[in-house]
Amino acid sequence: MNIIQKRTIKPQLSLYQIFNMSFGFLGIQFGFALQTGNASRILQTFGADIEHLSLFWLAAPISGMLIQPIIGHYSDHTWTRLGRRRPYFLVGAIIAAISLALMPNAVWFTAMLPPLMIGAGMLMLMDASFNVAMEPFRALVADNLPSNQRSIGFSVQTFLIGTGAIIGSFLPYLLAEYGGISKTAAPGEVPDNVIYSFYAGALVLLGTLLWTVFTTKEYSPEEHQSFDPDHHTEASKKGLIHILKDFSTMPQVMVRLGIVQFFSWFALFSMWVFTTPAIAQHIYHLAPTDTSSTHYADAGNWTGILFGIYNVVSAIYAALLPSLFKIMGKRNTHIFSLAAAGIGLLSIYFIHDVHLLIFPMIAVGLAWGSILTTPYAILSNSIPSHKMGIYMGLFNFFITLPQLVNGFIGGYMIKYLFDGYAIYALITAGAFMILAALSTLLVKPQNKEAI
Repeated sequence: MNIIQKRTIKPQLSLYQIFNMSFGFLGIQFGFALQTGNASRILQTFGADIEHLSLFWLAAPISGMLIQPIIGHYSDHTWTRLGRRRPYFLVGAIIAAISLALMPNAVWFTAMLPPLMIGAGMLMLMDASFNVAMEPFRALVADNLPSNQRSIGFSVQTFLIGTGAIIGSFLPYLLAEYGGISKTAAPGEVPDNVIYSFYAGALVLLGTLLWTVFTTKEYSPEEHQSFDPDHHTEASKKGLIHILKDFSTMPQVMVRLGIVQFFSWFALFSMWVFTTPAIAQHIYHLAPTDTSSTHYADAGNWTGILFGIYNVVSAIYAALLPSLFKIMGKRNTHIFSLAAAGIGLLSIYFIHDVHLLIFPMIAVGLAWGSILTTPYAILSNSIPSHKMGIYMGLFNFFITLPQLVNGFIGGYMIKYLFDGYAIYALITAGAFMILAALSTLLVKPQNKEAI
């Protein structure tokens, strides 16, 4: 029997190794923050009506629902010279970088299609490539770390996610206010500060993903076999049938975490889509059709600032989560975090000074830090290691489904129930965060280490 077969415990990794392993997530979130903070204003600039914004945003959950389980399943059974997960990082990064560079420049292609259709297409391609690159990162943490380091691994990942999102969220504002780059443009055109921010996002995304690809080692199939004696590979021949079987037999804790995810991601989707028009209407008192004025540009830039703030908080909070888990437990920490965000989002209705919106975003930052860490820390200790990729991919179903539901009904709720006032989308988001906190009480893993 050789040495590899005798080794059954994964070695502890240094903080530097854990950092390198997740550094690419910084770039993904840099690009994702640019998307969440600016996609609505770009699409409105190209002519989208406010009630249709959520429909355009359906590209993200649809691509995630279709792509992540497939990527998760096949990355479980992919063994190349680059490794198991890294080929997906690389392909996703290249396509996402191209999409980031092209989306705000949709007017270049007006000879073929209207800018709105080009912009929507780039949004869909961007989301698909983000999902290709993103899903294997969750599985990589579980692949490379022993169970007692996974909470730290996911916390470091969340810290890097927050750091990337901070830069991506603040960049359009900083370029306009301190870089002397124009924040306004002619009707139908995207301001230069947004365009240059997307160029920077493309470069950072590609650079950080390459860093992870070339600095991170993945274990060989033989080493995985020694860590997990129950690991088997025949499932790779079953493809879609095996994916459907795993979905129908998912652990109960995964289903209950899925309920929590449904409520929390429904809330997040509302916030991402409607914050800019909500600020424009509720704080700056603009008409829904006013999308090219200086005040609308200010609302868009402030959305970036506010999203940057909640990501600052989430990055700091992520560093504290392992300690809070020991004091309060994972479940109670998640309940506290989600409830804080719910109260914060509900309070926005009573705020009429844009600077005071910082306080609700601090509360949202607590929830965002926990949403990106706690469910995965619980789940990774509750599912078999040889199915880590597929279950992490399937878990994404509970992230994409609420966004699909919100995407189909959110815009029409704004139009027909709320008479075009986007502020009520944020109030609805607050109520759903409270429901997410309450539903976390249902999560009771059999594995005590998980909770």
